[in-house]
Amino acid sequence: MKVAIAGAGSVGTAIAGDLHAAGHEVLLIERDPDLVARQRHDLDVTWVVADACEVASLDAAGLATVDVVVAATGDDEDNLVVSLLAKQEFAVPRVVARVNHPKNQWLFTESWGVDVSVSTPQLLTALVEEAVSVGSLVRLLRFEGGNAHLVEVTLADDSPADGVSVVDLGVPRDATIVAVVRNDHLIVPRGDTRLAAGDEVLVLITADAEDEVQRLLVGP
Repeated sequence: MKVAIAGAGSVGTAIAGDLHAAGHEVLLIERDPDLVARQRHDLDVTWVVADACEVASLDAAGLATVDVVVAATGDDEDNLVVSLLAKQEFAVPRVVARVNHPKNQWLFTESWGVDVSVSTPQLLTALVEEAVSVGSLVRLLRFEGGNAHLVEVTLADDSPADGVSVVDLGVPRDATIVAVVRNDHLIVPRGDTRLAAGDEVLVLITADAEDEVQRLLVGP
């Protein structure tokens, strides 16, 4: 997989290093030549000194050949511009954008070319909630501009799903139970998988199905 990352700050270089270590081809775009000069010998990826907000720079960098673009700068406006150009000008299949300020989260949608947005503050909040909450839906990740979510719920003792198999649960068409964690072990759920109190249930849902999933797993 070929990945282009806009922004060589701490976030961008960390992502680049991990993806390179996993065997992916990485293109790191940074407009500050001094920053590139300081870091390029520490990270064995393809470096491009350019402004990722300019179409000509992205074209010269070969953005049309990448599979994924990660907009990882420290500026939300830049990340939105990079995302929009990647999707509309170069038809990049997958665009992931970093959200620096949670108040701007609503902008990171498909209208701006964003397939997946990642807000560190919101993600940390979700992980804290996931660790301490029982009997409530916790949103972990959002997709399709917020129209779909990966949610987690730890089934309480009085959950209506306790003792019910997945096939009998009646999960709506716009939701899928993707994983169950029980006693620190991952279970890939099948139709005959029976849920139990204390299970951590991960569900991929659309906004339309959220209320129904909550009713099934948490209760009214």
